[in-house]
Amino acid sequence: MAKKTPPRTAIKHCKAPHRSTQALSETEPGFTVVDLFAGAGGLSEGFRQAGFTVIAGSDNDPDAMATFALNFPEAQAITGDLRAPEVKNLVLAAARGASVLIGGPPCQAFSQVRNHSRLIDDKRNSLYREFIDVLRQTLPMTFVMENVTGMDQMGVREQIAADLSLDGEYVVAPQVLDAADFGVPQTRKRLLFIGVRASLGITPPQLQGSGATDAAALVRFTGSRRPRYQLVIQQHLLSLRLGEALSNPEDARVVAAGDAISDLTALQMGNRLDEMPYSAFAGPQSAYQRAMRMGAGDVLTNVQVPRSNRDTVLRLKGIPQGGNHRDLREALLERYITGQRWGQDNGTGHLSRQHFYAYRRLHPGIWAWTLNTKGDSVYHYDAPRALSVREFARLQSFPDRFTFLTDSRKGMLDGRHDGGPAHSRYRQVGNAVPPLLARAVAQSLLDELRPVSEHDVLVAKAG
Repeated sequence: MAKKTPPRTAIKHCKAPHRSTQALSETEPGFTVVDLFAGAGGLSEGFRQAGFTVIAGSDNDPDAMATFALNFPEAQAITGDLRAPEVKNLVLAAARGASVLIGGPPCQAFSQVRNHSRLIDDKRNSLYREFIDVLRQTLPMTFVMENVTGMDQMGVREQIAADLSLDGEYVVAPQVLDAADFGVPQTRKRLLFIGVRASLGITPPQLQGSGATDAAALVRFTGSRRPRYQLVIQQHLLSLRLGEALSNPEDARVVAAGDAISDLTALQMGNRLDEMPYSAFAGPQSAYQRAMRMGAGDVLTNVQVPRSNRDTVLRLKGIPQGGNHRDLREALLERYITGQRWGQDNGTGHLSRQHFYAYRRLHPGIWAWTLNTKGDSVYHYDAPRALSVREFARLQSFPDRFTFLTDSRKGMLDGRHDGGPAHSRYRQVGNAVPPLLARAVAQSLLDELRPVSEHDVLVAKAG
């Protein structure tokens, strides 16, 4: 194993990107953001698009922070463990000048509520405590803390809201939102805690999405010779209207996977070029694709496509759009179909349970399921291949001008995850908050903050 490199802080890993990084909205004067546990910057991108100025982001993963530094040249990129004093001091210095604190701290011990222990007291939740401590020391006008919905168990939501309220300093509104209800071509539920200073006299916004995820579903039919998957819309007026929006490529309120990536079908399995001119692809075929291309220039990045072995290709050809391993014929369930030996042999002659989650094909007529951090968590609906990082990013609503990369330094740096550069890029996308969901949150906060006078802000800061 390579020798570890000592952690570094406040590193600008890369030069500013050659493509425009201008936000999709005009910058709101005075409203600034610091992003803790920022990763590649999904939350930050959404806030920037709504008009906030991102002034700093922090994370201990040097590869994710290389991406952050590239895409947010206007911000300070603080790389390192927030529990380290030198990192904490940099974060505090930035956050004292911020209007909003955002972030998704890892919280590993939420199930311990069953044992009557508090989240904030569990030693495994030290990063959660750090978020609250930065909040306490800097007291921004508002904050947004996001996490997985697994935290939303009996008593835990109330615990977190109480911790974040800082004994009444903030009014806190927890809520669960699904990204697909906010124009993201992927169902992805997040638990959000939005807080505003009580002294400002405003209310944390409660967001209302389209409701599309309750109106439409993909249903498996087995009556024919081969299983098929069909989109089913609930039979009431709102659902029918949302169904029409889903089938209309010019309606970006509800976006299907096909409307997100159909212009990139020219990508081939095994493509090693990570940059290609847009002229190599079809023109945009939906309103969503046009929006994703804005400001990206003439070149599209992150378009490498992994190779798949022959067994995987045969299985994918045997799975219909929207399908998975349940749709495979018995012969395709054999561990080694063509005799090519790959992966671990479980000794049964058949696929093991760990493979069952790998053979899942998108359906072009509905949003994707929740992506994880692995490139084989989803396969194309048409070609028998994995997706490129760019297609992953499209399903997460990252614009094409947003490029994912890794720290150029070699070896196991502090905070770096195993797996190499390609895996890191999929991981960065898969771990991110979808920017369009973040943008909706940010816009709802702006609607509350705009009427607040400068005097009110100074009074709130003074406590």
